[in-house]
Amino acid sequence: MSQDVPTTDTNRRQLLQIIAGLSDGVMLIEVDQSIAWANEAALTMHGVTDLNELGANAEEYVQRFNLRYRNNHPLTADNYPIARVARGDEFSDVLVEVTPEADPDRTWVHRIRSMVLTDRSGEAELLVLILSDATEWASAEQRFEKTFGANPAPAVICRLSDLRYIKVNQGFLEMTGYSREQVIGRSVYELDVLEAAEKRDLAIERLGQGATIPQMQAELKLPGGGSKQVIVAGQPLDDLHDEDCMLFSFMDMEPRRKAETALRQSEERFAKSFRLTPVPTLVCSAEQQLLEINEAFLQTSGYSSEELLGKTVEEIGFLDPDASAALFATLEKTATVSSVDVKVHKKGGEQIDCEMAADTVVIQDKPCYLLVLMNITERKRSELELVAAIEEVMKDASWFSRTLIEKLANVKSINAQLPSTSFTELTARERDVLGLICQGLADKEIAARLKLAPNTVRNHVATLYSKLDVHSRSEAIVWARERGLFANEWRMKAP
Repeated sequence: MSQDVPTTDTNRRQLLQIIAGLSDGVMLIEVDQSIAWANEAALTMHGVTDLNELGANAEEYVQRFNLRYRNNHPLTADNYPIARVARGDEFSDVLVEVTPEADPDRTWVHRIRSMVLTDRSGEAELLVLILSDATEWASAEQRFEKTFGANPAPAVICRLSDLRYIKVNQGFLEMTGYSREQVIGRSVYELDVLEAAEKRDLAIERLGQGATIPQMQAELKLPGGGSKQVIVAGQPLDDLHDEDCMLFSFMDMEPRRKAETALRQSEERFAKSFRLTPVPTLVCSAEQQLLEINEAFLQTSGYSSEELLGKTVEEIGFLDPDASAALFATLEKTATVSSVDVKVHKKGGEQIDCEMAADTVVIQDKPCYLLVLMNITERKRSELELVAAIEEVMKDASWFSRTLIEKLANVKSINAQLPSTSFTELTARERDVLGLICQGLADKEIAARLKLAPNTVRNHVATLYSKLDVHSRSEAIVWARERGLFANEWRMKAP
């Protein structure tokens, strides 16, 4: 623009006084491109304190300051603002980066507009460059650009004036499979990020107003066909590159949908397996409240599901209190229990022997206990009957063959742990007594063989039982045979 001004020195002095205190930088340039004057703000924006440091004219200014556009392209000398205003160009909001040749590490961003002051005859008398320091603005915009590009959350930015996308980050490209060229320049109608949105009318209304768009579920069309479920939200951006824009951010729902599907299928498989397994099984909370019970448990215990669900193990009382307390204390400490013998009280008071295993499982984000029972009552009864029979026939083992003794010993040792007592812990006399017991001798025969009183032999036998943790001669014989003791004696007895 141009402006008629008085040309007297007095009027020029008054003009300089007016603009000297302005916060914007002002440079006055003669028609011949010599730099006539600059206010303090203009000097500060060039990092100098004296007018002469700017250079006497446009040529010296070009030598002392490097100017480039924000896309990093340098300005040629005839495109410097001084040269353009001297040619009579009128411009506004030209953004340039200014770097002193003497200090290349310092850079300012100037937003420049031009003005031509004319005399009464309309001839150019004085050229004016008005500079605003946009360094902080440009720095903030640069930080936004870096943050936007590096943000892994998918996002696009559209210009509100024409609803065309001007920016897209890598997260959006990776989520959708679009290329940058397939997004930039397209309108929101061509690449509809609000398609099938649950509140589409509200979203479109907010987009037209340049207002915040709340989170909502939508569907994104993919370049190769198909679509993707997303959560989309819009945030207005004021004055991005001097334009009002809308930032759309997204959350990919596909991983969550797949995880939910997998979880649902897993829970369905667990529920089916839980219901159909023939082994009595139940699930209880960490507070021991019964949550799930399968049919096998109901049949074994005699209870109905209505009598059990929602109640605690203690309230039902199907486990002895001490056994129940020990079980859940171990579960709380180690999270798993295996092969524990427990007594289970059926409805009506009948007791059955069970082997229990338990583990910790997470159901609906809460820790629970899975208890599995195996009824071993019949097995226990059979074992006890077999042991009793063995002990009865082994009261006089002298006529048994070595082979039969071995078989009986193996049967007797089922599910039994070997006593910890070592043969070397026995006294010499106790070892002699044990050896004669293994030969099938009675107490009187042992007393005669060892030349001891019968009461002394009986005392030795009682001590042996205590040390070996056995309760009969047959168990003592099995104990010795399991350890391969008295092989010569066994050979003598073999047929």
